[in-house]
Amino acid sequence: MSKLLNQVSDQIRIRHYSYRTEKTYKHWIKQYILFHNKTHPNHLDGEAFNAYLTHLAKKKKVSAATQNLARNAILFLYKYVLKKDIGDSNNYVIAKRSRKVPTVFSQDEAKRVIAQLEGRNAIIVKLLYGTGMRISECLQLRIKDVDFDQNLIVVRDGKGEQDRVTMLPESLRDLIKYQIDRVAYLHELDQKNNVPGAFIPFSIEKKYPNAGGELGWYYIFPGKSLSKDPVSGIVRRHHVHESNIQRSVKKAVQSAGIYKQAGCHTFRHSFATHLLENGYDIRSVQELLGHKDVRTTMVYTHVMKKGPLAIKSPLDS
Repeated sequence: MSKLLNQVSDQIRIRHYSYRTEKTYKHWIKQYILFHNKTHPNHLDGEAFNAYLTHLAKKKKVSAATQNLARNAILFLYKYVLKKDIGDSNNYVIAKRSRKVPTVFSQDEAKRVIAQLEGRNAIIVKLLYGTGMRISECLQLRIKDVDFDQNLIVVRDGKGEQDRVTMLPESLRDLIKYQIDRVAYLHELDQKNNVPGAFIPFSIEKKYPNAGGELGWYYIFPGKSLSKDPVSGIVRRHHVHESNIQRSVKKAVQSAGIYKQAGCHTFRHSFATHLLENGYDIRSVQELLGHKDVRTTMVYTHVMKKGPLAIKSPLDS
């Protein structure tokens, strides 16, 4: 199995998929093999594939999104690793995803949660709410991606490996500059201690082998300690881990006396909803969020005060 999973890694990296995608795909491929008593996938057919998807839905009761993720991982295995034709992919169960209304903070709630946070964590959460970035996008920000002259942030390799531009909130300019000054000091120490530079994409590293040691490539929110790069095995300074921020936000929501099922992503939902409430057009919000389809952005019209919630109940008339 390990040899097969290494081949999966190779094919994923050739296509420049994210490390998160690599981990997820390998997990579901491993589970698929274990489900069939460690039978090599070459000896399994479409019926076995559908049996596993049915098992996930009926026995494991996973969500539609999770079931489809497992489906995509196994299809990737057959198409790119094993190069085995198992028939039309449409023959394999595609779980229908139900439309859910996102959890959104009011502007007062968002401020109350942020007030519970301090230092680096407060800056990160303010960026989430002030720019609409995902937590992964925020933590992967490099110093070079912030343009103070034009008041913008370039979000690199967002969902779907797409770059986009969002605003730099005026109220965060000084805080971000202060954070960059702290990173500059840390960068200087790393250089003195011969710590390898920040991770950079292979294509850039090949062309500019010393770029990772430049301050501009350093993460704005670096980790306190060095860690092993899971891809290259090099010990270097990575960005702070998502789980640290997620735990802090969960605790802040509770401390603020808010009983919604909320987390880091709630600030992205709130960013979009509050922009629409303030009269900005949906196409502009779509671009800032990086949605390919405007219908994805339209879900926020269901929770904005100027949408269905602006209608007065007949009971209150």
